[in-house]
Amino acid sequence: HHHAYRHGLLEHSLVVAETAAGVAARFPRADRDLVVAGALLHDIGKTQAYTSSGFGPAMTDAGKLHGEIVIGHDMVRGLIAEVDGFPADLDARLRHIIVSHHGMREKGSPVVPQTREAVIVHFCDDMTARLAAIDDAEARTAAGETWSARIGMLETSAYLGPRDQGDDPA
Repeated sequence: HHHAYRHGLLEHSLVVAETAAGVAARFPRADRDLVVAGALLHDIGKTQAYTSSGFGPAMTDAGKLHGEIVIGHDMVRGLIAEVDGFPADLDARLRHIIVSHHGMREKGSPVVPQTREAVIVHFCDDMTARLAAIDDAEARTAAGETWSARIGMLETSAYLGPRDQGDDPA
């Protein structure tokens, strides 16, 4: 679980939104507002799929039965239904970002990203999670070590480079 600490999900979503907004700005045909909304909401299902326990995040019954992507999709669909006149195309494109943000069926997405905005959110989500995993591994690595322990989501260790005893990895 990346960002598995108090307010980690909020921090992750904000970093993804900021990163994705920057990418969208480079691609004028991408709807930047939709990218930001999708980035902020992409993991909203985790708020109901997981609960905090004394040993870190634990899956709720809903999380085990439905998964965070389905829960998030349903949450956003419910919120959109409360808005009179919400554009149907925007509804479909926003919910597509949520259901496709893992990028592959093998990683839990029922569909792959099929819009510019969904591609942007997927890759920014994946990239920021991977970089955070390297940061976390570096924080757990002894000063002077040049390699981290194996990082699960990367399926390898990370080269951290030469680090002095006094280097602060943060």
